[in-house]
Amino acid sequence: MASVLLIDDSPVQLRAREAVLRLAGFETHIATTVDSALALLRTESTGRRIDVVITDHIMPNASGAEFVRDLRRINAAVPVIVVTGLVEAEKDYEGLNVVFQHKPCPPEQLIALVQEAVSA
Repeated sequence: MASVLLIDDSPVQLRAREAVLRLAGFETHIATTVDSALALLRTESTGRRIDVVITDHIMPNASGAEFVRDLRRINAAVPVIVVTGLVEAEKDYEGLNVVFQHKPCPPEQLIALVQEAVSA
């Protein structure tokens, strides 16, 4: 079973994505801040098991792009999916090897994105 880390400061978005992915058979981990996500990824027992990271772009204290830059220093290879309503944010991720998804992201599409990332 693939393991997915979800990062979003919106509890509603976070819980909805978590429910969708759990029902699809994925193990999920959640974080509401960049700092808590990075701490989780640095944890020996959990960090090595994360197969895909899904992050929002706008979060308090750091953007999704800043998070991905920090993540790449920890794990350069883990697939990252950025889900945001800001079309113009895509340029902030140039060279960071992410899949950029505009909101809304229906459940079937979210599941397909994770499956593609895991199988790549």
